[in-house]
Amino acid sequence: GKWHMGVNCKTRHDHCHHPLNHGFGYFYGMPFTLVNECQGTDDPELAKSLQDTYWFYTEMIILAVFTLVIGKLANIFPIKWKIIICLGICGLLHFISWFSSYGFTKYWNCILMRNHDITEQPMDLQKTTSNMLKEAITFIERNKHRPFLLFVSLLHVHTPLITTEKFQGRSRHGLYGDNIEEMDWMVGKLLDAIDKEGLKNTTFIYFASDHGGFLEAHRGNSQLGGWNGIYKGGKGMGGWEGGIRVPGIVRWPEVLPAGTAIDEPTSLMDIYPTIVQLAGGVVPQDRILDGHTLLPLLRGAVQHSRHEFLFHYCGVFLHAVRWHQKGSGTVWKAHYATPVFQPEASGACFRTGICQCFGDGVTHHDPPLLFNLSQDPSEANPLSADTEPLFDLVVRRIGRAVEEHRKTLTPVPQQLSPYNNIWKPWLQPCCGTFPFCWCHEENNKA
Repeated sequence: GKWHMGVNCKTRHDHCHHPLNHGFGYFYGMPFTLVNECQGTDDPELAKSLQDTYWFYTEMIILAVFTLVIGKLANIFPIKWKIIICLGICGLLHFISWFSSYGFTKYWNCILMRNHDITEQPMDLQKTTSNMLKEAITFIERNKHRPFLLFVSLLHVHTPLITTEKFQGRSRHGLYGDNIEEMDWMVGKLLDAIDKEGLKNTTFIYFASDHGGFLEAHRGNSQLGGWNGIYKGGKGMGGWEGGIRVPGIVRWPEVLPAGTAIDEPTSLMDIYPTIVQLAGGVVPQDRILDGHTLLPLLRGAVQHSRHEFLFHYCGVFLHAVRWHQKGSGTVWKAHYATPVFQPEASGACFRTGICQCFGDGVTHHDPPLLFNLSQDPSEANPLSADTEPLFDLVVRRIGRAVEEHRKTLTPVPQQLSPYNNIWKPWLQPCCGTFPFCWCHEENNKA
């Protein structure tokens, strides 16, 4: 499915970010993210604010060149033509860089790969669902006689909400509901494949989402990004519950009792140590891991999650901290930064398309905004020293946890810097002779 980590670092064929270079033995899917541009819709979403910035700079350069030309012709500016021409060339190169990064997205970045080979460029979105499902089921059939890990990252439910004709119009909740129904059908098909091969009682299955609903996703009056119920905020917001609180659904017959509900905070970071334990391995001991195995909690050996503190980031910036206070059952949440909603009371960032993580896009809080999630899961009523006797104690304890947490971190390069988002032709995956990148699944047999 969707890998989203990219492919290359220094050359077109080094595959440094590829799944096969990070522990996986087989890959079929999309190495980049899924964006509206892949479907050719009129509302681009790939780094929209960054696109706007590049376009603004391009306009400024064009305006400057135009002004200098007029001034030169009218003898207002004593400037050499060579300087004007150089500035014009810089503006042209800047525009080409911007347009290459985003204007050709559909043809160059909306691709499917099988292992290191590109099978579709651009990919046919109407066939992607069946392709993904076929590959996953075939993988199960190939590996049914030995232990396997199958990680399926569905292109559902993500804008532009690719939905085959069979499921369009099924749901009263519009295209988003249709997409959910198709995803549910796909999951059912995978479970059927597990059951058909006699693997039902020996297969641990974990279903989850990576974030809450994308509130800003709209097309006209239609909401395309889901709904987060009583929880504030949504996708891309590092702290609010609506962006990070999702259910986890587990199935393992004859090992885990059906119908059990566990109301304890866990994390997708728990998947790694859980899988390692299931496989009989040992997690690395030379570093601090943020995840904990879920098996004791799922089996009822313990009643509470091992996560006393969970740290919620937006990019590289710590926005909020959750404290699951031991012995009390109380869950506190402290927000050090919150996104600036546009409009202010909307609960989302409609002007920028997604909330920003820093700068003018956030409001910093000192002391932090504090909520008791046990009593106020909607984060509607921030506490203060006047309304909560434990306010100072809780804020100090969370502050110490942040200091301890930061000691375990190693700085990394900023992955979403402007340089890293500019198109680099020497890294562009291409199934033909660049720039003529064009291929279809039918011409690439497994």
